[in-house]
Amino acid sequence: MTNELKPMKAVIFDLDGVLVTTDGFHYRAWKELADELGLAFDEEVNHQLRGISREDSLRAIYRNNPGIQLPPDDVFHAQCTSKNARYVELLQQMTPADILPGALELLEALRAEGIKTGVASASKNAPLVLERTGLGKLIDAVADGNSVARGKPDPEVFLVAAQKLEVMPENCVGVEDAATGIEAIHRAGMPAVAIGKQAVGGDVTVNKTAELNIAIIKELWMSKQKG
Repeated sequence: MTNELKPMKAVIFDLDGVLVTTDGFHYRAWKELADELGLAFDEEVNHQLRGISREDSLRAIYRNNPGIQLPPDDVFHAQCTSKNARYVELLQQMTPADILPGALELLEALRAEGIKTGVASASKNAPLVLERTGLGKLIDAVADGNSVARGKPDPEVFLVAAQKLEVMPENCVGVEDAATGIEAIHRAGMPAVAIGKQAVGGDVTVNKTAELNIAIIKELWMSKQKG
C-alpha cells in the first residue's frame, strides 16, 4: 500500500520584499530617528533589518553604534513608537505601484487553482499595506506583529497564518526574503521558497518575485513529498 501524497493547500508569504516594497519607507523612518538620536545608520544597516521586529531593528541599530548604550525601556519603546508613527505616515503614500513585479500574477494564479494564500509578516502594519496596495482581496488570512508574541526565526507567525487559513502547516509552502524567515518556515514544518541570495537556506531560490511562478512552487512541493 503506497502512501498518498499530501496536497498543497496554501502558500504563505512574507510581505515586505516578497509581495510589496516598503524598504524605502522603512529606511526614511529609521534614518530620521537615527539622525535625531545621533546614531549612524545607512542602507546597509537597513538591509540587515529585513524580517525582524521593530524592537529588534532598533536594538540592531544601537549595536551598530559601539559605545552608545540602549536607553531605559520606557525611552526605548518611545523611540520605537516614534519611528512607527512616521512609517505609518509614509505608508499613506503607498499605491498598487508598490506591488513587486510578478506578485499580483502569482497570487491570482494560486487563487485560480484553489490554493489559499496567507501573509506572515513581522510588521504590525501589514493590514494597512495590504489595504493601500489593494492586495488584501487576494489574501485569505494575515498573521502579523499584532497576532504573535515571538518574532522570526520563531515559527509562530507562520503557524498562526496556517491556523487562520484553517490548513495544517504540513500542507503549506512558505515564501521569504530573509534568512530568519526561511528558518521560521522550516521550523513550522513547511518547505521554503527563498527570494534573493540573502535568504539563505531555502529549498529553492529565485532572484526576485518576478521569477517565481506556480510551477516552481508545485515542483518544490512534489520534490519534498517524494523525498
